[in-house]
Amino acid sequence: MGRLFWKSFFAFWLALLLAGVGVGSVVWLHRQAEAEFESVPALPGGPRAVVMLDAAEVFLRRGGPQMMREVLREWAEAPGKAQLFVVDAGGRELFGRELPGDLRAALAAGDFRRGPMSGARRVLAPDGQIYTLVARYERPGGRAHMPHRERPSPALPIVAGLLASLAFSAALAWYVAKPIRSLRGAFRAVSEGRLETRVQPSMGRRRDELADLGRDFDRMAQRLQAQIHSQQRLLHDVSHELRSPLARLHAAIGLARQSPEKLEMTLERIERESVRLDELVGELLTLSRLEAGTPGAPPVTIDLMEMVASIADDAGFEAEASGRSVHFSGAGEVNATVQGELLYRAVENVVRNAAKYTAAGTAVEVMARRRGEARESGTPGTSSAAGVFEVVVSDRGPGVPEADLEAIFEPFYRADNNAGTIGYGLGLAIARRAVVSHGGQVRARNRPGGGLEVMLSLPLA
Repeated sequence: MGRLFWKSFFAFWLALLLAGVGVGSVVWLHRQAEAEFESVPALPGGPRAVVMLDAAEVFLRRGGPQMMREVLREWAEAPGKAQLFVVDAGGRELFGRELPGDLRAALAAGDFRRGPMSGARRVLAPDGQIYTLVARYERPGGRAHMPHRERPSPALPIVAGLLASLAFSAALAWYVAKPIRSLRGAFRAVSEGRLETRVQPSMGRRRDELADLGRDFDRMAQRLQAQIHSQQRLLHDVSHELRSPLARLHAAIGLARQSPEKLEMTLERIERESVRLDELVGELLTLSRLEAGTPGAPPVTIDLMEMVASIADDAGFEAEASGRSVHFSGAGEVNATVQGELLYRAVENVVRNAAKYTAAGTAVEVMARRRGEARESGTPGTSSAAGVFEVVVSDRGPGVPEADLEAIFEPFYRADNNAGTIGYGLGLAIARRAVVSHGGQVRARNRPGGGLEVMLSLPLA
């Protein structure tokens, strides 16, 4: 389960909890009001007043005022209970109590249809006098019960639940929709070519799947920006590199037309430039295939140690013509299934590059080693390598500025102190991408005492 799920889960249950509390409160108030209302069905005093009036009528009719006085003494007139007033024809209360103002006014008006007199009764006592019985209910605190209170609406719980759900739904929708709107705007900006667009600042301190999506979008946009910038730079560099041999070809063709006697020399010049162009296009195709991840020849199982030794031997034979040498050190057998041609070219580029830049009279040191233990393979007499296979190529050339140790693996990079060499600056770029395509890595560092050291590390499985 993702973090966004748990946020939605807790928000949902919080909404239910608050809606339940709201509905419960309304229901409780509703029931309180219902109970209070039901206690006043028809008379101002409710059921207690009805019972009291019935009993008082019987006592007064059968026993007269004297019995009524005895009964009233037994009934405690404490707050919260019904009060019974017995009024004679002259408007005097049987116990001499002062009548409430509204009751006195109703008695004076003789209105027995509404108000405090709506539940009053007239009783003929044995002594021949007519008495008026009025019961009233007094709440604790002295406030009289209001018989005409409005019944609460049953729609209140529904309204409370609806309002709580609407509030939390709106908050959750805003919480989810805000980053989606930011992502939508960012996608639109990138589609319009504004690759510098980033959404992480608008995400704030979110920690959920939408924030992860925003970070992934930023990485994608950054990579797209770098790729397009790299392609633009590569196009510029390729145009520049192609312009020079093409210009020399045009010059050679013009020279052949002007001086037919120099045709042989001109043809040799044209042939050299054509070979250079062919090499440049071949390296560009290889680099393009590596960057696109296009698979090449099917993998083959080779002895990596033997491959590196063969490359060092060939490079040493060529370097002898310029007063340089290549020394190889490594022993054992390391079998691995790799893109043989691609990996061969990667190691060859590094070794030949070192032989090209090392000072005259010095040697390039090529060391191959396996870090990890060998295990027996299925073929008797052979073993396969586990761990990492490393190739370290060291020269005694001018080295590279520390700030440019990563730049030398970019296409068409050539350091200022290597201006006298011939090349296109694609060898190390192809080497790194070939090794990376095998899951390895290539690093470079300056050697103490001068020179450059390049290490190729290839994981073996």
